[in-house]
Amino acid sequence: MHHKLKSALDIMDIFAKFEKRLGPIGDYAEKAPGYFAFPKLEGEISNRMMFRGKERIIWSLNNYLGLANHPEVRKADAEAAAKYGLASPMGARMMSGNSDKHEQLEKELAAFIGKEDTMLFNYGYQGMVSAIDSLCSRHDVVVYDAESHACIIDGLRMIPSHRYVYKHNNVEDCDKQLQRATDMVAKTGGGILVITEGVFGMSGNQGKIKEIATLKEKYEFRLFVDDAHGFGTMGKTGAGIGEEQNCMDDIDVYFSTFAKSMASIGGFLGADKKILTFLRYNMRSQIFAKSLPMSITVGNLKRLELLRTQPELKEKLWYNVRKLQNGLRERGFNIGTTNTPVTPVLMAGGLYDATQLTHDMRENYNIFCSIVVYPVIPKGQIILRIIPTAVHTDQDIDETLKAFSAIQEKLDKKLYPQEMPNIVLA
Repeated sequence: MHHKLKSALDIMDIFAKFEKRLGPIGDYAEKAPGYFAFPKLEGEISNRMMFRGKERIIWSLNNYLGLANHPEVRKADAEAAAKYGLASPMGARMMSGNSDKHEQLEKELAAFIGKEDTMLFNYGYQGMVSAIDSLCSRHDVVVYDAESHACIIDGLRMIPSHRYVYKHNNVEDCDKQLQRATDMVAKTGGGILVITEGVFGMSGNQGKIKEIATLKEKYEFRLFVDDAHGFGTMGKTGAGIGEEQNCMDDIDVYFSTFAKSMASIGGFLGADKKILTFLRYNMRSQIFAKSLPMSITVGNLKRLELLRTQPELKEKLWYNVRKLQNGLRERGFNIGTTNTPVTPVLMAGGLYDATQLTHDMRENYNIFCSIVVYPVIPKGQIILRIIPTAVHTDQDIDETLKAFSAIQEKLDKKLYPQEMPNIVLA
């Protein structure tokens, strides 16, 4: 049967769908901006900052070791910016953007985490997506944790490989998926890559890296670990989850970012030289993108130096973590099974409860922390995620614990209006 082509008037404008719905989070765009989404924190990055004209205790920055405004870091950043500007080096690393400083940072990172080599990325998120794309072909199979970060999921969306997901941190289910993957690669002739996280940024759980690695005795696979929240916070020296669980040699590809413990920009991958040689010559996001600016590279060298030479920063972080988490547990709060600095406070309630109590905390108790609701987590649940840092004080923690007890009492008594807070945005 012959069909006529639709006329131009019958074809939908690709942007028309935006008028119907902006997405599960975007649906709240009229109420959210400037307060629940895209808030503007002002002042020096620290434990207390300004929000909407008032000082608040800030628990939403991944400045774990307090390096963001460390005087030595600020000095190094300023001197590097004055010396090199933001343009140097020009071009991608492969073409014209390489330098001794970039190679020095890679060598020092490799020595610190105990890998043969490391490779710098312009951005951590971009690097993870592109690394997965480069490592996996259509013949390969990826087995990954169900609660993997968005950068991992986006990387998996790009590749033609078969994918099997296992229940979060469930080694038994990982075993089952590895069996399925093994059966598949027997047909395709490919290999298997297992991807998980060292520290899960929402729950605070450590990934079961050492236990998953023992499955290598049973199956042939390589292990790729995203340790964005573990680098600098976990392990005796801060070298990350491999040091914490004494299994770095079992991690074939180790990834982390400079955006958390090092309070900077960029990321890196640690692995055997042969793996990184392949990636350097095949990873499109690095081959076709400008090199990490020299001023940032030099600043990251100073941050890594402080991470290595000032263990008191990590000790102070963990003092605060224990004080905060123990205080929450003693007051009856559910903080899940976190065994890292990431501290999720789990509460029962809907969207209106979540927005009302967040507004209450910010306006009446001067506490600023991140709020997580559906569709990120199931309906009827609220997570207030707290990120302790080395620069928080005992007073910060005490005030926060009192505030949490107060809002929990209001939540239990159903005192919060079942509507969005009336916020006047400037």
